[in-house]
Amino acid sequence: MPETKSKLLIPVVGAAVVVAGSVAAYMYLKGPSGDSSGALGSAKLVPSTALMATYITTDPQAWEKLQQFGTPEAQKLVAKGLEDFNKEMSKDGNISYEKDIKPWVGGVMLAVLPPNAAKPAQFNEPVPGANPPIALRQEPQILMVVGIKDKLSALNFANKLKAQKGVKSQETDYKGEKITQTQAETGAPTYSAVLNNSYLVFSPEKPIVEKAIDTYKGQPSFAAKEGANSILSKGVDVKNSLAQVYIPDYPGMVRQLIAASPQGNQVNPQTLKQLDQVKSMAAGVGVDDAGLRLKAIANLDPQLNQFQYQNTESKILGQFPAETFALISGQGISKGWSTVVEQSKDYPEFKQALEQVRAQTKLVNLDLDKDIFGWMDQEFAFGAIPSNQGVLASIGFGGAWVFDTSDRKTAEATLTKLDTLAKTQQINITTRNIGGKDVTEWQIPQQGALFAHGWLDQDTVFLAVGGPVAEALANAKSQTLDNSDNFKAIAGSLQKPNGGYFYLDMDRTMALFNRFATQTQQPIPPEANAVLSSIRGLGITANSPNKSLSQVEMLLALKPSTAK
Repeated sequence: MPETKSKLLIPVVGAAVVVAGSVAAYMYLKGPSGDSSGALGSAKLVPSTALMATYITTDPQAWEKLQQFGTPEAQKLVAKGLEDFNKEMSKDGNISYEKDIKPWVGGVMLAVLPPNAAKPAQFNEPVPGANPPIALRQEPQILMVVGIKDKLSALNFANKLKAQKGVKSQETDYKGEKITQTQAETGAPTYSAVLNNSYLVFSPEKPIVEKAIDTYKGQPSFAAKEGANSILSKGVDVKNSLAQVYIPDYPGMVRQLIAASPQGNQVNPQTLKQLDQVKSMAAGVGVDDAGLRLKAIANLDPQLNQFQYQNTESKILGQFPAETFALISGQGISKGWSTVVEQSKDYPEFKQALEQVRAQTKLVNLDLDKDIFGWMDQEFAFGAIPSNQGVLASIGFGGAWVFDTSDRKTAEATLTKLDTLAKTQQINITTRNIGGKDVTEWQIPQQGALFAHGWLDQDTVFLAVGGPVAEALANAKSQTLDNSDNFKAIAGSLQKPNGGYFYLDMDRTMALFNRFATQTQQPIPPEANAVLSSIRGLGITANSPNKSLSQVEMLLALKPSTAK
């Protein structure tokens, strides 16, 4: 259970998306079935104190869509996972998931309730002069609500479970409802109750099941919580939804988790204040023709939101060659830096570190704010480009930074200062013409250029690690990254306009991994290789249509199934 809890409690938008994805992957291996409705109905049985809830769809049509993807090896891995799961279910009891569970299980909601307050690990009377007791971290509590779509099949399963060898079951009454305690010989007890013959509520803790019954009897529910009804009803717009995550009160959730932590009093008050910028979150994962698509939405307080979002036209992607296998792009580094500097005033330790960095750059005649970040005011992109030549021969790739700027004069002055600094380290500085562009290179004897920089046009400057990367940028390209088939398949369908991209070509990345694995004689495990070989790539982007809303979208692009 602790592992499940940890997956559900990472308090960021991107992490909420990952939560939905991890739940989806888990349920895929376990072979879900059932209908796709019921998130709002399940939430009516969850106490209003719940911090967040995840609803897992068990609609077979949505999950069967995943079967159109994957290499034969990956398909075999999934089949083996199903086979192993069924064997585990039938061990010592002849229970079959397909026959005994699948027919009656509807949608599944996992709710996270607040942990109990942290208590000192002190059981005896304290000794005078002894160290204070250590506080114990309390785990959040989990409630599962399972929709029952076939009451007769559910009853048959319950009776079969009670008859299992080594399984003890005991029933108690709570406000007119039966709570069943079930315990195997070697396991901890679990508690469950069937409510209205339509839902099974389940938890490792009996008080949590009692709270669910209280909610069923009329106590405030998660569905009635301010902000919850809206995000439960709307959800996140993904095709063939597999799982959705709901956090109606983001700052309240994080504060409660911090309060229950032994280190809660060490959290900077300014950090807690930053939480109030985000009001609520929702995330979801679905499957479409491109692969697994994950989206997250954060509702923001426009009065507190300090982030200055900027859309980007992503024209800078056209400066990178098609073989670029990893890239991050965006807009306006200088404005982002100004926001960081402004917020550092509320964090003494961070401000001190910032001043130390400023002092270090001044030692080499550079002003951190003006010379480094000041001119980075337009589009930018950082990319990785494969190459086996020169200084890159041993690692197989080099890096490139490309910036659009409205202040070419300052950018040129900064590059001149860097060249001067390199000369003091006995690095040979040369200039050569590549594709009609003057490129400055830092040469290493017998290995070629270690670093290079130049201008691709009047407003676009590049910095490259490795001479071959500089050549790939400066030479006229027959095909650019944004027009390549891979980029279109991995990132082309992501939301537009947006603030930039994260892009990863898995095939080219795996080629490098396999190369390093061969060199180090540590091959990638076959199971991991089978999964990774089924992935075409990963694309992520974000946008903010107004100061009240922020959206993240991720596509795990999958290869079509080649299994026969």
